[in-house]
Order: sequence, then C-alpha cells, then structure tokens
Amino acid sequence: MTDKQIPQAESIAATIAAHASRLSEALNVHMRNSFQPDSRKVLRKFQPAEVSELTGISLSNLRTRHLEGDFPEVETDPRGRRLYSAAEIDQIRHVMARTGRNGAAYLPGRRDGDTLQVISIVNFKGGSSKTTTAIHLAQRYALRGYRVLAVDMDPQASLTTMFGYRPEIEFSETGTIYDALKYQDPVPLSEVVRKTYFHNLDLAPAGLLLSEYETETAYALQHKQDPPFTQRLAIALDEIEENYDIVIIDCPPQLGFTTMTALLASTGLLITVVPSMLDVASMAQFLEMAGETVQTLEEATGPIDWSFLKFLISRFEPTDVPQSQMAGFLRSILLDQVLTIPMLKSTAISDAGMTQQTIYELDPGQVVKKTRDRILESVNGVADEFEKTIQAAWGRKAE
Repeated sequence: MTDKQIPQAESIAATIAAHASRLSEALNVHMRNSFQPDSRKVLRKFQPAEVSELTGISLSNLRTRHLEGDFPEVETDPRGRRLYSAAEIDQIRHVMARTGRNGAAYLPGRRDGDTLQVISIVNFKGGSSKTTTAIHLAQRYALRGYRVLAVDMDPQASLTTMFGYRPEIEFSETGTIYDALKYQDPVPLSEVVRKTYFHNLDLAPAGLLLSEYETETAYALQHKQDPPFTQRLAIALDEIEENYDIVIIDCPPQLGFTTMTALLASTGLLITVVPSMLDVASMAQFLEMAGETVQTLEEATGPIDWSFLKFLISRFEPTDVPQSQMAGFLRSILLDQVLTIPMLKSTAISDAGMTQQTIYELDPGQVVKKTRDRILESVNGVADEFEKTIQAAWGRKAE
C-alpha cells in the first residue's frame, strides 16, 4: 500500500466531523419540515370516540353533558364534530369527578398515602422497543388522567428526540438529567424538568454528556463521595415527587451505573424482550448480572424493595411461528410476570417514528383504519394491563 492509500488520522477526523455536520443540518431541515409552522411539536386534537375510550364517558353522555353546559366549549370541524385538546379532556375528567357516578374513577392517580410509582423500562440489548414502550406508556397514562414525568436516562437520548428536541444541539452543555445527578454542583431536578406539548406529561431530557456519569461514579466510589450513586436519582425525585403520579424511566441498554441508578430509584421494573432465541438469551444474561449486582448492593445498603417486576413481549409478529413458540416458552417459565398482551411489531409505529411521532400523535386519517385499530388495540392493551399493576401497587384495583 502506498502512502497515498494510507488514510491519515487528520483526514479521517475531518471526514467524520464533516459527516456529522451534514447530518446535523439535514436533521434540522427534516424536523423544521415535520413541525411547520412551529419549531416545537404540537399535539393534535382528539375525536369524540377517542375521548369516550380514554375517559369511559359514553358518546351519548358526552353529547348530553355538552348540551347541558356542563363541559367546556370546544373546537368543531367543518362537519360540526367536536375536537378536544388533551387539556380539555382533563377538564372534562375533573367535571365528571365532581358530578358523575363513581367520580373517583375519573381521576385514577395518586391519593392520600399513595407512593410515587417510579417505573424503569429496561433491557440489556438494543432494538427491543424500550424507548417506544416508554413513550407510548407515558403518553397513554397522561391521556388517561395521570400526572406523568418521563425521564431519559440514555445518553443516546432517543426519548428526548421523540419529544421534538435536538439533544446534541440543545442539550450539548446543560439542561439534562445529568445536571441533577452529577457529583459536582448538582442542580434541583425541577430546574431540569421541561413541560412538553403533551398535557400532564413532563420530560427530564438526556444528552451525550450523561455518559460522563459512568466515569464520574467510578471516581466517586473510589473517593467515597456522598450521596452514592445508589441514592442520587431517588434524592433528586424527592424534590418533585408531589407533582406526579407516575415516573417512566427509559434506561440505556447496558447494566452500568446509569442503569443501576435508575433501578435503585424505582418502585417497579418493566423488561422488554423480543421473543427470539438471541434476545431471550441476552435477557437471561441481563437478569443474571442484575441479580448479582442487586444482591451485592443489598448486602451493603439493605433490601431493595420493588413492588413488581414485569416482562413485556415486544416487536411480536403473531404469524411468526418461532416467535409464538418462544413467547409460549417465556410464559411457561415466567408465568404471570409476563404481560398477557404483547406489543406488536408495526410499520405504523415505525413510519410515525420517522417524524418523531407516536401512534397517539398521528391523526387518524394518516393511517389506514384497519392498521391503526390493530396497533392501538395492542398498545392500549399493554398500557391498560400494566396500569392494573400500578393500581395494585397502590393497593387498589384499576377503576
């Protein structure tokens, strides 16, 4: 090989930097086009049938209460059909809580004596729909009337990106969950949390700087800096816990200090797993390592008390025989710890993700009705089944 053929370090670095610059600019153009005319995402409005499904109010009762003036006036489309913002749906919930039969059912969140539910979505392997699960659960529960905080603990910041941010630009130096966790001059978590375009749903963003937490924690352990990583997120959450019913944490796909910090602040875990031999083997490895790590921590700090540990079969294709067999195998081993309803693999979700949207954000007219109904049945089913687990942790059945 001649000298000309040998790539020089400087030219490789320059090439990488140039690619990064071009990609960043292209992504900026893509997001501006996606979210015109605003630079930030705006949540669509919801049709009466969707409001009925979310609240449990029948369509006839919804119409009657509007005619009687009990509910707020809302926008109508050219055909005279009402359209509701998420905030207006929440107003209706509170009206029903005051005036409807079994009013408590319309406000399913925390009551006196209920602890904040902190749920980590975890998997040792990428590509298991961890972030997809986290954002859909967070949005579903916000629409269902819970006050939700989404915490992005993955330096790749995919969850943050789904909320319409460019973390590598907007949070390159500050403004992320790292600011509340770092060992030198941490800030209150309330200074990090951002309101989102989704009513009842706030975000603690992530960015690449969060990766520093791993090396800083190793140094802090050597030098016995307090509070230790086992307590840092729990302490941060204490400051804002009265503002929320549920915290959903999207963890990175490895068992490092960042993930363990999230797990030790959690009241429950949801592990996503694709029903394939490689993914199940990876999950088994994750569980073994997590078990050993938790046991070591318990010997040092005392018992770690999770209210629940559940498994979600994700990216499931019902017509795939090997997948169905592996799903059955998982259920035979893990029994009722596996959620009954799987999260289906869906091109609708994948396509929506191209514009940083979820199935809840897509206008119904953007997707073929049969396709939309199929994936909504799956996503809603997963969220509603898991909601019963959350309600059970509060000592009551889901209303």
